[in-house]
Amino acid sequence: MSEQQTVQEFIHQTVTENPVVLFMKGTAQFPQCGFSGRAIALLKANGAKNIVTVNVLEDDDVRQGIKEYANWPTIPQLYVNGEFVGGSDILGEMHESGELKTLIASVPAAA
Repeated sequence: MSEQQTVQEFIHQTVTENPVVLFMKGTAQFPQCGFSGRAIALLKANGAKNIVTVNVLEDDDVRQGIKEYANWPTIPQLYVNGEFVGGSDILGEMHESGELKTLIASVPAAA
């Protein structure tokens, strides 16, 4: 994030320029909360590739800003094709119903 760029601009740019974005605690390789770990596992189980993760623990402004951006109080938060999908519980429900696999399948393959 550049100094001139606001947190909201950074978040908007991140979710619109990357097909699958997860704002989470920790990283995909080392999640730092159970909900973030579950979200990554569900995404991978449903075929998600090239997941862009943003570790909110590295920047308090992003940590607060993402909650305001989606008007959603908890982390992790998943965005697919620029749209807010939900948090860990919603991902779990979508996984059970097959919706998550369908949504991930709608993501264009990396060029």
